[in-house]
Amino acid sequence: MKIYFASDFHLGMPNLAESRQREKLIVKWLDEIREDCTELYLMGDLFDFWFEYKTVVPKGYVRLLGKIAEYTDAGIPVHVFIGNHDMWMFGYLEEELGVEIHRKNLIREFSGKTFFLGHGDGIGPGDYGYKFIKAVFANKVCQWLFARIHPNLAFALANFWSRRSRVDTRNLRFLGEENEHQIIFAKQQIKKTHFDYFIFGHRHVPNDIALSDSSRYINLGDWIINNTYAVFDGETLQLKKYE
Repeated sequence: MKIYFASDFHLGMPNLAESRQREKLIVKWLDEIREDCTELYLMGDLFDFWFEYKTVVPKGYVRLLGKIAEYTDAGIPVHVFIGNHDMWMFGYLEEELGVEIHRKNLIREFSGKTFFLGHGDGIGPGDYGYKFIKAVFANKVCQWLFARIHPNLAFALANFWSRRSRVDTRNLRFLGEENEHQIIFAKQQIKKTHFDYFIFGHRHVPNDIALSDSSRYINLGDWIINNTYAVFDGETLQLKKYE
């Protein structure tokens, strides 16, 4: 029995047709792994934009949402981390789908191995501009004010901002261990506490890097270009590509 990790689906971008094709591929993957999946971790940015009003949520994504509901209805725990594109989840997915939402980094132990899990945005040194913007977006007052805008206008504004802030995945590349914020953060952490695995998303660049003789950093990549995920079988963790 296995634990699966995936991140950065960014459903909704760049248009309905391409998003629908990607969603169907993700659902196909979820169908194939369901037989041996004991726990599923979706590590952020499932949607390119998501904002919940009390009675309104973004339309679409019914194939993915229905498949997640199949998992939880079958007793398979599904964990959803908020990302920088879909941080405005306020209870709908928990109530409707039975998932567990995580707003902070999470530490778990599986089969004697310790895991440090998170979306991976805003960690490590520097990047203060983004950290400031994230704090504004996470502010309860700012969220309340945004929710006062009619959904048609609010979603148009948010999607415009999302398009401007999104980095073209095709141009992303590994910057080297000394320049990657997530790796710098992980190396700082293992000086204080040992973790066998650090698993993040956000960067869209799949990587499996040894931090020490007994600690590894995994970036899950994305499903826009790479279609990559990780699986832990109780003994080893592997980063794989879904063909």
